[in-house]
Amino acid sequence: MTQSTPLPFPASEGASSVFQPSRQELEIEFGEQFSSLQGKFIYCSDRQELESGLQALIAHNKWEKIYFVSEEAESLLPESFLQRPPFADLAGCDAAITGCEALVARTGSIVLSSAQPSGRTTSVYAPVHICIAYTDQLVYDIRDALQALREKYGLAGLPSLISFATGPSRTADIEKTLVVGVHGPGEVYLFLVERNPLAS
Repeated sequence: MTQSTPLPFPASEGASSVFQPSRQELEIEFGEQFSSLQGKFIYCSDRQELESGLQALIAHNKWEKIYFVSEEAESLLPESFLQRPPFADLAGCDAAITGCEALVARTGSIVLSSAQPSGRTTSVYAPVHICIAYTDQLVYDIRDALQALREKYGLAGLPSLISFATGPSRTADIEKTLVVGVHGPGEVYLFLVERNPLAS
């Protein structure tokens, strides 16, 4: 049985956030932060708008190999995709569709976990990541996202992997030149769908 190491200076551990609370709606805060990190943010007022927006994105980019594992994603894809089996080769796909656990407005981050149907690799292995999220998944800070995960799974049942994806993969390790899409997707799209928490 493991035991936590006591904090050396317990009085210095503040209980409140050091960040100022958002002065605007979380949807706007997240959209601004996500877009500033080269993410592509699409707001949808309802599921019908999500469906038309997703299909327009696929048609515009002429993607033919869409990887997904959720029934929700299947119900949103164009009819042409439903006439053949779901594309199962993640390594050779054009784009992959996932959901998420939460969205962190302050940092523009998508919270993903291994407990989701898409698993560990889908969001990082595909060249383009398309995430479908809902407004009732928005939280302000990372602390709020972790608390939501604790409430959802319980401490004993927390997923073995929780990751925070903040925009497309990028690095400046190579001669201090920013390169996008080295260790993960080169493009990340986030469809944020309006949903009343009481109706979900």
